[in-house]
Amino acid sequence: MILERKPRQHGKIIIATAGVAILIAILGALIWSRTGTAGRLAGTSDVYRYRFERAARGAVRQALEREIAFYQERLSRDPRGGLDLAALAGAYLKMSRATGDLTWLLLAEQTAQRSLASLPFQNSGALLVLAKVAEARHEFGEAIRLARRAGGSDGPAIVVTSMLATGQVDEASKVAELLVRAHPGLGSYTLRALVAMSQGRDDAAVVDLNRAIVSEEPGEVGSSAWARTLLGRLQYRRGRLTEARSLYLETLRILPQYPLALLNLAELEMRLREYRKAEDHLTQVVNITRASPNVYDHAVLRGLARVKELQRDHGAAARFWNEAEARLRQDVTSGQFGHRRELARLLLERGRREQVDEALRLIRMEVQVRRDAETLYVLAWALSEQGRSLEAREAMREALRWGVRDAKLFYRAARIEEALGRRAQALTYLASAVETDPTFDEHARRIQGFGL
Repeated sequence: MILERKPRQHGKIIIATAGVAILIAILGALIWSRTGTAGRLAGTSDVYRYRFERAARGAVRQALEREIAFYQERLSRDPRGGLDLAALAGAYLKMSRATGDLTWLLLAEQTAQRSLASLPFQNSGALLVLAKVAEARHEFGEAIRLARRAGGSDGPAIVVTSMLATGQVDEASKVAELLVRAHPGLGSYTLRALVAMSQGRDDAAVVDLNRAIVSEEPGEVGSSAWARTLLGRLQYRRGRLTEARSLYLETLRILPQYPLALLNLAELEMRLREYRKAEDHLTQVVNITRASPNVYDHAVLRGLARVKELQRDHGAAARFWNEAEARLRQDVTSGQFGHRRELARLLLERGRREQVDEALRLIRMEVQVRRDAETLYVLAWALSEQGRSLEAREAMREALRWGVRDAKLFYRAARIEEALGRRAQALTYLASAVETDPTFDEHARRIQGFGL
């Protein structure tokens, strides 16, 4: 394995030493021998099988449409019914999650505000909807405030994810621990696993995700799908691709066309060079239309661009890149549902020198509100592309300070250390990358960062 870098105006060092390649090869062989068999989880094990009736294709959306129609009919008789408005807002929110269509999220927000106007007190349902909308807008402080007002078992879940987004990992861990003690089950175990992953405690995350799946109940289809997708993502990040694929496929048997599973499965298939399968799964995510903005549109377009690049169809790739960039710019300009980090990442991926300044400006704005490892990683990437290696190093140190295990983060840190002439530290980070994912080769580095 070698560290490669395209020639740049800043004249950064290109590293290609036999010593590095030999060291990484030896480390990879040793670690794979330890984790390749005994360390793998059986992705096809019965523990991951969904024990309840599976949803037919389109059944979830149809059920939500019936729920929406039910509350709309009730409100036609009493337009100011606070509880019915809160329930309708919740149904709109669930539809937004199921489809990725931002129109439903805006309807949820408007309906929840109407509910609170009619029923200002004892209205946790409307508060929770508004907390989720605030989180989607990256207004994490407001999301935490509203979620704490709402209370119950759902409020702390929003507090945990918002705290993780803002880098408050220790605080998130305390809230998640209290939630598990008070309400042990699918949702709370999954949240505690999410915190453990942010802390680099992957083994603990696996244990909690297994607990989550074992404790699932009928009617928790969305949470069941999320838990398996999260476990698949963890297995993918450790190079256990067979197990990851099994988990994604089981998720899709539970909830056909589940966007997160399809996107992550497409990333895995690109890594395995199964480009036709990747393209097929990407096109299943959503019908892309200008009339209905969708939170997954940019990810689909970026994925299709990568598939075409890997197939050396550069003309088609450029068209998809351009469309993805246009979508993200539209989102950023609207100011409603951010995507600054995603636009910054896309500009860096495209590798156009004239767009690096813009990427850095965008990600600097984003880190003012979101300081999780992924956001800080993009900041370090943009800084390093500007030749500002000392600042990039500080960003990577903050990204890694909680202990998260991610080969792409370690690899970025190694490149930054090498640019600073710190060869020993670069090799240490490279060893961590291989220990985390023994399959993280040049091709994997080209794919990384796509899955959600």
